[in-house]
Amino acid sequence: GTSRQIPQTIIIGVRKGGTRALLEMLDIHPNIVVAATEVHFFDWDENYVKGIDWYRSLMPFSYGNQITIEKTPGYFTSPQAPERIHDMNSSIRLLLILRDPTERVISDYTQVYYNRVESHKPVQLFEDIVIKNGALNTKYKAIQRSLYDVHMEKWLKHFSLDQIHIVDGNTLIKDPLPELQKVERFLNLPSRIMSSNFYFNQTKGFYCIRSDGRERCLHESKGRPHPLVNNTVLEQLYSYFREHNAKFYRMVNHSFDWH
Repeated sequence: GTSRQIPQTIIIGVRKGGTRALLEMLDIHPNIVVAATEVHFFDWDENYVKGIDWYRSLMPFSYGNQITIEKTPGYFTSPQAPERIHDMNSSIRLLLILRDPTERVISDYTQVYYNRVESHKPVQLFEDIVIKNGALNTKYKAIQRSLYDVHMEKWLKHFSLDQIHIVDGNTLIKDPLPELQKVERFLNLPSRIMSSNFYFNQTKGFYCIRSDGRERCLHESKGRPHPLVNNTVLEQLYSYFREHNAKFYRMVNHSFDWH
């Protein structure tokens, strides 16, 4: 009685915002099934040309009462993804998880840093990438990805605000349950995720998941320590994002506790 369904909900981003944590926490819900990997269907042309049947073939089997969710953080910043997703299903519900844009930049750098170290490639200090000739390097991809207002504008051309639920990534890590209950309501699902589904792991410094009689934590690549960043550089980043954040708050009729 199961079949592979095109997702009724997609986690569209943002990279280093907590998309993996959100997906794994939602997977606790009996009415949700999740795709195992990031599909990159709507943001990579080489995948998009393979067509919708190829996309469906990568989804898990589900029952009629279950919602299929996939997550690809690259969708949020992709110029093509909003229109392509709208063409597939104009009434789809989208989940966007965001965190403080400066923290997100540092986390983005941290992931690339560790990947380069593990691949024995040369690495640069955060400050040497972010500052060029004494000024903020606003062309740095990690900074571009944190301009939430710029990207959101593209999505709101194709979707109404009530189709996009924004999850607070900073809160999800500190206190997962209230954020997940908001998602349950947004997806019109019965309330099934409970506080007993989480326990705080002192070693890792974040919440892990307990469901179906087993316990699991996010991959060891998650929650890596960030480098200590020069205060002057931090202030430059805060200052740069301030106006973008204010514009974003107005766009979504909601403000966040960001610098």
